[in-house]
Amino acid sequence: MGIEVGQYAPDFTLFNTEKKTVSLSDFKGENVLILFFPLAFTSVCTVELCAVRDNISFYSNVNATVLGISVDSLYALGAFKSAQNLNIPLLSDFNKTVSTAYEAMYETFSYGMKGVSKRAAFIVDKESKIAYAEVLENAGDQPNFASITSVLKTLS
Repeated sequence: MGIEVGQYAPDFTLFNTEKKTVSLSDFKGENVLILFFPLAFTSVCTVELCAVRDNISFYSNVNATVLGISVDSLYALGAFKSAQNLNIPLLSDFNKTVSTAYEAMYETFSYGMKGVSKRAAFIVDKESKIAYAEVLENAGDQPNFASITSVLKTLS
């Protein structure tokens, strides 16, 4: 069935690339865009997150925090963040609990890899409710950033 608009967002706590815990509840009263992505250093993930990096002023202007989540280790995510000069927190869902809770998990991904995050986008509003939900089956597709932009503008 998946995560649906209007329901409360599952809370989580994960480590960021600075080895500090980050919880969704830390952002209560704020709008949060959560971007799940399959793997650091892959071409589509790099394009997606660099586009967010290059448009960070938009997210700031609509009072939205952006969080990137993948099953990569915090060390791999740290190297990726540094290599791409990313300006958003990247969180490691190495144990796959958050990707599973948001129903954004491939059972089998490329090359037989098991348990990789699907590309997905969720907007959590100031009341901790889902305002936008998109889970993509094809890892080569990008989230609908036009729709994401529209929803964030209505929430700001």
